Amino acid sequence: MGPVASGAAHGTWLTLGTDGRLSLYAPTDGGLLRWTESVVGGPQWSGPHFVSVAGLTHLTVTQGADRYVHFLGRRERSAADGSPSVDVVHAIQYQTGLAVTDWRSLGNPHQDRHEGARLGPPVGAIVPDGTVHVFARSAKGGLVLRREAPNGKWRAWEDLRGVGVAGIPVPVALSAGRVEVCAAAETGVLFWRQLEKGGDFAGPRGFSLSPVAGTVTGLETGPERPTFFWADAAAGGTAAWRAGSWPVALGGDAVEWPYAALRTSLDGYDWVVLAHRGPDGRAVLGLGAAENEANGFWWYDLAEPCQGTPALARDGHDRVVMALIGPDGVPKVARQEDGSGLALTRWQRL
Repeated sequence: MGPVASGAAHGTWLTLGTDGRLSLYAPTDGGLLRWTESVVGGPQWSGPHFVSVAGLTHLTVTQGADRYVHFLGRRERSAADGSPSVDVVHAIQYQTGLAVTDWRSLGNPHQDRHEGARLGPPVGAIVPDGTVHVFARSAKGGLVLRREAPNGKWRAWEDLRGVGVAGIPVPVALSAGRVEVCAAAETGVLFWRQLEKGGDFAGPRGFSLSPVAGTVTGLETGPERPTFFWADAAAGGTAAWRAGSWPVALGGDAVEWPYAALRTSLDGYDWVVLAHRGPDGRAVLGLGAAENEANGFWWYDLAEPCQGTPALARDGHDRVVMALIGPDGVPKVARQEDGSGLALTRWQRL
C-alpha cells in the first residue's frame, strides 16, 4: 500500500481547477499528498502524488478566484539548542496536476522563539485580485496578519489585537475584495472587518455568543455578507450567524470539528450545504436555503466514518462533490446524482 493521509487538511482541500478537474489534498508524514481527476467529472483519479515539506504540523488549503491553490503550513523544527523553531510556510499550485512552487517561509510575528512556538495554525483568505491574506492566533491569544502588498511583496506582520482567541480564526474573502474574520473566543465571538479593499481592519468587536471553539466556518451568502456557522455550546446543535443579527438554530448534533460549507443552486434555488464529522465519527451532510435558515435545515447521516472535516466542492459538471478521509487514511468521494434535491452516489475509494 502506498502513502496514506494522516488526517484531513484545514480549509478547502477539494478544489476545482481552470480545466474543470478536481484535486484533493491531504497531509501525510513529511509533506502532503495530491490526487487529481484524470478527466473532467471523473470517475478516474491519478495519485497520490507526494509533495515534500519537512516539519509540517498543520496544513491549510485555500483557493482564489483565479483557481490558484495556496498551501499554508505551520512548520516546526529544532534549533541548535534544541528549542522549537516555528514559522509559517506558503506554496502555490498554479495549474491542475502540475508542480507546486517552492515553499517560502513567511516567518513568525514573534521574535522570541519560545513565544513563537505558541503561534497558532495559519489560515488564508484570497480576495478576487489574488492578494493573499494569512491570519493566525498569536501567542498572546490575539490575531495577527501577514498579507501581500500591491507590488506582490509581503508586508510585515500586523497585530490586529484581540485577546482570548480560541481555536482557528475564520477569514472570508468577499466578492468585492474585502475580508471579514470571525473567531471563537473565551468571551464569545470576536469579529474583524476590513473597512475597504486593501485597507486596514477594524475591530475586534465582541459578541456574547457561544460557539464551540474549533467548529467555526464561514461563507459569503449574499453580496458583501458572510454567514458563519458553528456548533453552539448553549443551544446545542448548529447555529448560523451574521453580524448584526442573532444566531439561527439549525438543529443537528453538537460537533467538535469545523464544518465544510458550500453555496450551490438546487432546483433553481440558492442553497447552503454543510458537512461535518458527527459525534460517532461518521460524516453528516446538511442543507438549507441560503440566508433563510429559519425555514428549515435538513441533516442526513451518511454512515461513512471519517477523520476530521469532510470537504465540499462543485465539479466540472457543476455537481456537488463531497470528499472525506477514511480511518485508514484513504480518501473517498461521492457525487450529486442526477435528479432533484441532493442525493449522493455511492462512495468511491481513491
